[in-house]
Amino acid sequence: MSQVMSVLAAAAEVAPVDGKVDEVRLRRAFEDHFSFVWRYLRRMGMSEADADDAAQQVFVVLSRRLDEVERGKERAFLCATAVRVVSDHRRAARRRPERPEAFEEPADDRPPPDAVADRKRARALLDDALTQMDDTLRSVFVLYELEEMTTAEIAELLTLPAGTVASRLRRSRESFRAIVARMRARGELPGKGGEL
Repeated sequence: MSQVMSVLAAAAEVAPVDGKVDEVRLRRAFEDHFSFVWRYLRRMGMSEADADDAAQQVFVVLSRRLDEVERGKERAFLCATAVRVVSDHRRAARRRPERPEAFEEPADDRPPPDAVADRKRARALLDDALTQMDDTLRSVFVLYELEEMTTAEIAELLTLPAGTVASRLRRSRESFRAIVARMRARGELPGKGGEL
């Protein structure tokens, strides 16, 4: 069963009182935004398996509240829901600490094995640095630096004033630089010329 079918099946179980879910709109939202939601969850420190489950949970929430979501604002709703799901996941994870897996994107071409190893190590180091950031700062950092969204888009997605987003972005960059400096001092990263 495809992921969209799993979400639709789960949505049917928690359908609104009238029992109707706009399947076309839900399917469109899933197709347009699933990759974004999944990447966001992974970059917020979830394991691959947890991100799969959490992404489905995010879309199930959307299916329950689809009638309340203004058309064209599905991505903002999904992002806000993902933020809450990450927060809930973190609270639960405090009881059972785990080290997140390195974030892996599917390979488009077959690069040489040493390049794959270097890229995998860089991703693991990035994930390690991101896990050391405060969640509110990390969220803005991930959306701006990794998802390449504008501050206006982030403000809309997170329903924050643009000034708050700009402030959090500045503080997140400072935090990231401090974390990278500590990692370098511990010998976890190459010198100034190294990538991260």
